[in-house]
Amino acid sequence: MKNLRITSRIKDSLYPIATFFSILIIWQISVTAMKVPSYLIPTPLDIIKEFQSDWKVLLMHSKVTLTETIIGLSISVAIALIIGTIMDFIPIVKKCLYPLMYITQMIPTITIAPLLVIWFGFGIKSKVLCVVLTCFFPILINFTDGIDGIDRDYLNLFKIMKASKVKTFIHLKFPMSLDKLFTGLTISSTYAFVAATVAEWLGGSAGLGVYMVRAKSSYALDKVFACTILVVAFSLIFVVFIKVLKKLLLKKY
Repeated sequence: MKNLRITSRIKDSLYPIATFFSILIIWQISVTAMKVPSYLIPTPLDIIKEFQSDWKVLLMHSKVTLTETIIGLSISVAIALIIGTIMDFIPIVKKCLYPLMYITQMIPTITIAPLLVIWFGFGIKSKVLCVVLTCFFPILINFTDGIDGIDRDYLNLFKIMKASKVKTFIHLKFPMSLDKLFTGLTISSTYAFVAATVAEWLGGSAGLGVYMVRAKSSYALDKVFACTILVVAFSLIFVVFIKVLKKLLLKKY
């Protein structure tokens, strides 16, 4: 039975992989046949050549963006957990802050980033803050939803056992909210790289966003596509890592 499930999963994964490579082949043949200039649409082979010839520069810029993203995402998790915990213990805080936090998410990242660059300079601070402002809310809202969605019977059981608020939170609310928390973290991990890259577009000396802007200005679209692929790849790696971490932690509970 287990082998059948594994075989089924492998077959299911082959469909998107086959589709992806089919698109690449059609893309390569179409652009080559129509003789489209590389400054308009590069071929997949052009992009691969870019990775081969400029991998050291791409690696250097990737390290900068990765650092900004990891720091920003880590701070986002910490802030979300702290605020979510405070909201659970002090309900009036939730009533005061929750609507305001919704408003912050209605402001596009592209409008926040220039202000952060002006206020905090072209260094890593403005990029990290942009990631934090973009990512903490999805984590927070899923964390609080996880706490609010706990079955009342469980809460009543802890009340009957005369468990304190702290013990109820540690032994019931936090473990039961982990599933939702990781859902928010997965969503935020996809936003994080976008936020860091957008912040780099608007000012900085290094990072994939900076590299992308320079490449765009010189009409080197193969470099732009290479940066885009890296951002997507890093996002996918983060998502996979979070899913693995989720499985490991949920097993303990």
